[in-house]
Amino acid sequence: MKHEKRIKKYLKVVNRYALFFLVVAFPITCCMILFIRIMSGNMGLSLNSENLNAAAKLTFVNVLVLSVLFAGIDMIRRKITVDRPVRRITEAAEQMMQGDFSVRIEPIKGVAANESFNEIIRCFNQMATELSGVETLRTDFVANVSHEMKTPLAVMQNFGTLLQTPDLSEEKRMEYAKGVTDGARRLANMMTNMLKLNRLENQQIYPKATKYDLSEQLCECLLQFEDVWERRKIEIDTELEDGIMVTADQELLTLVWNNLLSNAFKFTENGGTVSLKLTTTEQYAVVTVADTGCGMSPEVGAHIFDKFYQGDTSHATEGNGLGLALVKRVIDIMQGEIRVDSVPGKGTVFSVVIRRE
Repeated sequence: MKHEKRIKKYLKVVNRYALFFLVVAFPITCCMILFIRIMSGNMGLSLNSENLNAAAKLTFVNVLVLSVLFAGIDMIRRKITVDRPVRRITEAAEQMMQGDFSVRIEPIKGVAANESFNEIIRCFNQMATELSGVETLRTDFVANVSHEMKTPLAVMQNFGTLLQTPDLSEEKRMEYAKGVTDGARRLANMMTNMLKLNRLENQQIYPKATKYDLSEQLCECLLQFEDVWERRKIEIDTELEDGIMVTADQELLTLVWNNLLSNAFKFTENGGTVSLKLTTTEQYAVVTVADTGCGMSPEVGAHIFDKFYQGDTSHATEGNGLGLALVKRVIDIMQGEIRVDSVPGKGTVFSVVIRRE
């Protein structure tokens, strides 16, 4: 293999020299012929075969020497301005192929600077930065999924083991079976949300805009939690303008309202208040979901739309950190806006702004 590479290298050198030889030979030969003709015509010199042979030999030697000189200069030029940058880019690409996405290439400076190569280097560094971010997200995603799956699986395993206890009472058997069912339901919900989020992020779900009554949709979503607020004695405060029509994807927005209301009820203490309001401007509809729950700090609020992020560990078993990531992605697709205001110990307010038409 090395022998073949060496032969190819020598052949390239020979080919390059031959090219320069031909390039140099033509103009020098032409110049010499023109020079001899002018000299013989103006000075009345007669050229014999001996003089012509001497001139031809001198011309040939000049061509050889100049070809060697030009080939050498070109070789040095190529090594500095082409081979070195190409080698740096190739070595960096090989490092990246081995999984090292931290590699970066310094731009070429000085006399050997070539803007074409610098443009390639800038694109390479940008690609390396993007791939590094993707790799970090992938690693974090795998770690988070593994962690989130471990909890319900461990619960299901423990309750499954308890179900195998001999002489188990009917009450305990139902309790343990419910634990297995709840763990399976949580696992299924997480898989469903992951699939939805993946399809949204990869643009496999496209909004199907239809004109419908947003007020009616919000009422329907709120009524799904009726058993929750009755069981926990949570007060409901609604302020919905009637007959507000919007042109949007009804199914995707249902996902948004359900997630926001679910979070509001989940983080509101028994006897608290959950508010749902709908107001409008000339171009926009503004939906506000507020609660009197535990609230969150600014540090937590900065990450609530990240996948698998759960700021309140006391509620870690009630969610998987994907709901708000889904909400944010849907709102972005609908070209809307979502804002959050929260005060620790007093509650949280989510405001969603979407176009009416």
